[in-house]
Amino acid sequence: MKDDRNSQFRDAEADRSTAAQVPDTPQTRAPAYRLAFADDDFLCRDELRPVRLQLELLKPEMILNERGIESTVVLFGGARIPPPALKDTARTETLAGLSRFYDEARTFAKMLTEKSMQSYGREFVVATGGGPGVMEAGNRGAADAGGTSIGLNIVLPHEQAPNEYVTPGLCFNFHYFAIRKMHFLMRAKAICCFPGGFGTLDEMFEALTLIQTDRMKRVPFLLFGEEFWRRIINWEALADAGTISAQDLDLFQFVESAEEAVKIIDDWYAEL
Repeated sequence: MKDDRNSQFRDAEADRSTAAQVPDTPQTRAPAYRLAFADDDFLCRDELRPVRLQLELLKPEMILNERGIESTVVLFGGARIPPPALKDTARTETLAGLSRFYDEARTFAKMLTEKSMQSYGREFVVATGGGPGVMEAGNRGAADAGGTSIGLNIVLPHEQAPNEYVTPGLCFNFHYFAIRKMHFLMRAKAICCFPGGFGTLDEMFEALTLIQTDRMKRVPFLLFGEEFWRRIINWEALADAGTISAQDLDLFQFVESAEEAVKIIDDWYAEL
């Protein structure tokens, strides 16, 4: 039987159009008269935060579903890591040395996108934070392969525009970090962390915590650049102190190259 529910009520867009055509009077100019869903000032009130959270979760979810995207490979990494050709502009010598990971991220994303295109862009779609550095490299690699990629940008005081390689129809903007993180992980079939700063560490540890506590299914969790990660985090000290279990160190593994990472992901899912 045909579902006629959509025909029982006027379309909201039609109502908004009609409301915009009413006579200009003190009453119609008053904020109270505005349609609630068309009133930006009302929607931005503190009391409407639960609604905004819901909308921010729902909009990208609907679009990703409409595009048929079923799984992603997430790339976390530093916005300040330059491409090798621009490493002389890096603020530190160490950062210049990390520029090689721009190329590794780009190559990795290209290889994954070629794999994704075998499913017509439904599986293993590259997803990044949509900004510069490693994020740009990930979206750029997907573009190199002629495929699509996702960018999950966020509004920050010093945030840049989305990088030019994100697929426009899959470029999202967030206000809430929490909802953005949910979209990073809801479809993730692999999580790949390149060298980065506070944001990268935050995203990495949040994902590790979800897997450690069984709130998220275990997936390949790859840390690019063992020297970097061992230098900034004493993983074994956490286990020795008993603040994590020794087996928690098995939740992730270090890799150095795009080819190595792709092989781990391929082998992981070949065994399922």
